[in-house]
Amino acid sequence: QVQLVESGGGSVQAGGSLRLSCAASVNTYKGYCMAWFRQVPGNGREGVASLYTYTFGDRTYYADSVKGRFTISQDNAKNTLYLQMNSLKPEDTAMYYCAAAFRVCTSDWFRGGNYNYWGQGTQVTVSS
Repeated sequence: QVQLVESGGGSVQAGGSLRLSCAASVNTYKGYCMAWFRQVPGNGREGVASLYTYTFGDRTYYADSVKGRFTISQDNAKNTLYLQMNSLKPEDTAMYYCAAAFRVCTSDWFRGGNYNYWGQGTQVTVSS
């Protein structure tokens, strides 16, 4: 069983930055596809970014809406996943969730059904 705990959400003005953290109870760099999703009430969960650690380095994926603004990374020593969010926009307002699956991240990384483990979420609010 993998436990995930997100933190770092908050309120920020448009153009600002936030860094989300996701602390995992296991060494998720060993075989886990890690991802960030977000959800606005009334909508489904949207894949934001994912990461898989190979022996030669990390492979990352991003939603088009966040490319160039968000960066996903992982601190293996701390079993912690991060999402650095820059140039935030009001449309980035959502509950952000960390997710994990014991598999390689592939081109369908954005499908929530591929993930077995979820955190409780952290709210991000961006005001204009």
